Amino acid sequence: MSTENEKNITRIHMDGKEYILIGTAHVSRQSAEQVKEVIEAEQPDTVCVELDEPRYQSIVEGDKWKDTDIFQVIKDKKATLLLMNLAIGSFQRRMAKQFGIKPGQEMIQGIESAKESGAELVLADRNIQITFSRIWNSVGFSGKAKLMTQIIYSIFSNDTITEEELEKIKSQDMLDSMLNEFTQVFPKLKTPLIDERDQYLAQKIKDAPGEKIVAVLGAAHVPGITKEIYKEHNLDKLNERPAKSKWPKIIGWAIPVMILAVIAYTFISNPDAGIQQGISWILWNGGFSALGVAIGLGHPLAILTAFVAAPFTSLNPLLAAGWFAGFVQAYFRRPNVGDFDSLSEDVLSVKGFWRNKVTRILLIVVLANLGSTLGTVIGGADVVRLFLENLK
Repeated sequence: MSTENEKNITRIHMDGKEYILIGTAHVSRQSAEQVKEVIEAEQPDTVCVELDEPRYQSIVEGDKWKDTDIFQVIKDKKATLLLMNLAIGSFQRRMAKQFGIKPGQEMIQGIESAKESGAELVLADRNIQITFSRIWNSVGFSGKAKLMTQIIYSIFSNDTITEEELEKIKSQDMLDSMLNEFTQVFPKLKTPLIDERDQYLAQKIKDAPGEKIVAVLGAAHVPGITKEIYKEHNLDKLNERPAKSKWPKIIGWAIPVMILAVIAYTFISNPDAGIQQGISWILWNGGFSALGVAIGLGHPLAILTAFVAAPFTSLNPLLAAGWFAGFVQAYFRRPNVGDFDSLSEDVLSVKGFWRNKVTRILLIVVLANLGSTLGTVIGGADVVRLFLENLK
């Protein structure tokens, strides 16, 4: 192959096998073209792609939004997860649209070229849900807030880059600089997002059948894989979901019990003050949750539902005001086939998130829950204030 074609390619010879790692940018036209050229020239026994089974199925089957049951999404408590997936995907789609290609085109090309060349296809990445759970478990409350802020900023940002700048990202020096900056902002995030997946990908690539293996990878993983491929890694351990801490559940029940106890004690000692506490709790909780639904441009009855439900759901960690508001919104503003058809385009803009009935329902669920959480904090503080005043 020519020197130009060898750009962004790392070759490793080990135990009688040749591993050809192609470092790609997920929205780069050149990356997709290079994947095709390399596989055609090398005729490998196996092609590994940085995909897991769910992402592979979404590529093979296409967007199956028409089959989505929005009521089931809310019932399964997946509204926030689906909204974040759409939001994160929108950033990549905007960049891909800027360059006139499909997001993940280099992975699609890897799948197609593997089929055309007769090579075996290996899905080398860890399940995205396991990665998400390990990421979420690795950061504290402040880390979660920073991460959400960064994601939201990337969604709403209109920054564009040239494809030449995108190609520079794949150079070794630029990559190291980016990862160093990444670990400074989110030091605990790098382990599950980059390091562990480097280990997982390296082991899957090393275990791939045949003597010549081509691996199509995001450029960020290539330096780590070139180191980790010489080691043995336990895939079962890397696939473990983190054990859930008991403290969130304990705190989740302790706060409502404390608030109810404070209101009950105050009501017994001073009924007027107790009634005032109850009114304060209802107004703060219901008011902020209803405001969240209003910001999401929810149906009037969804707004009313949030106001009524929030003061009660906040006292029960198993329930959430957003679920009730979301069900009501979905009932009165049920998404049609057109909403699901236009979903991939609507999520490219902030306005589209509010315009599309699917994402509006998801927004209402999330914003109602956020409002209820804020109302719990403020309302709870006011209940305690009234309690202390009554003790004087």
